[in-house]
Amino acid sequence: MAKKTVKDLDVKGKKVLMRVDFNVPMKDGKITDENRIVAALPTIKYVLEHGGKVIAFSHLGKVKEEADKASKSLKPVAERLSELLGQPVKFIPETRGAELEKAVSELKDGEIMMFENTRFEDIDGKKESKNDPELGKYWASLGDVFVNDAFGTAHRAHASNVGIASHLETAAGFLMEKEIEFIGGVVNNPARPLVAILGGAKVSDKIGVIENLIEKADKILIGGGMMFTFLKAQGKNIGSSLLEEDKVELAKQLLEKAKANGKELVLPIDTVVAKEFKNDTEFKTVSVDAIEDGWMGLDIGADSIKLFSEKLNGAKTVVWNGPMGVFEMPNFAKGTIGVCEAIAHLEGATTIIGGGDSAAAAIQLGYADKFTHISTGGGASLEYLEGKVLPGVEAISDK
Repeated sequence: MAKKTVKDLDVKGKKVLMRVDFNVPMKDGKITDENRIVAALPTIKYVLEHGGKVIAFSHLGKVKEEADKASKSLKPVAERLSELLGQPVKFIPETRGAELEKAVSELKDGEIMMFENTRFEDIDGKKESKNDPELGKYWASLGDVFVNDAFGTAHRAHASNVGIASHLETAAGFLMEKEIEFIGGVVNNPARPLVAILGGAKVSDKIGVIENLIEKADKILIGGGMMFTFLKAQGKNIGSSLLEEDKVELAKQLLEKAKANGKELVLPIDTVVAKEFKNDTEFKTVSVDAIEDGWMGLDIGADSIKLFSEKLNGAKTVVWNGPMGVFEMPNFAKGTIGVCEAIAHLEGATTIIGGGDSAAAAIQLGYADKFTHISTGGGASLEYLEGKVLPGVEAISDK
């Protein structure tokens, strides 16, 4: 990798500022999914074991006004991190000031502290989100070196990633390194054949990804709600299925572009249709050529799962982003489950999930350890797959 990693730093006795992605879901002050905290442990442990002093920080949700602070504090996260590490994590409920500076100065080698949600700085003028230069400089002044392990925010230029990096030697943490290696590898140098599976509701969310992958991938399989805009572009009746009317022409162009490039853009051949958008409603499976008025497609059908599984045979790299149907409803989750199982059982392939709902699905189904890499950054991985330069990655020092 051309970027510095934490192993390239001499951290002994150093104050190591560490941007982590602890933007975890919370309910009533309790963490409901701690995957992002667990994912950061290897980098934190490495620095602590090598005699560094860790000053960890993260954002948590959006903070627009003072009233948001109560439910957006990182204190419960610091407490859980302490349990996972098996050592105290001193928490400072401030984002700047004397209390924070004193805690940093008192930190000893092999100790860790955390400070408050970086987005608390957004209440007065979006200082964090707009990469306020004074804030980035201030945070940088607290440390000797900077380790960025928060891929989930790498597509944004914030004070807590790009701002700090402009003042300190910066390295990628192990999680960031993996994301650059796997997601970047899909875009830059994949083992072939490369098969991309894209789902989710809207074509508009994935236009850039589809356009870039038509150049890069050997096959693109499309499911989810956005498949109906493509089916409409082929002149099929889609009933009352989700449609982005203003993207039909674009879908036609993408189908033509794939054909002109000699690439397979594969659409489902059957769909599970229902009368209403809810789980406990009448539903049936029909061919995509036989969707009747008044029915909406909410999942791909069994024949499409079989087709997609066949198209995956022999793949050396697979990247998946987006569910195949309305995964939250059990009656319309079979397509997502089927595709997840097909990828999980592939032999000899590098299999990558680009974050978001598909990552949640794989974890929920118990297949997390069957994938080579599950990205922690939905938005960041999508932009990376589009071929965009991510500011948070760009800001890491070159070797």
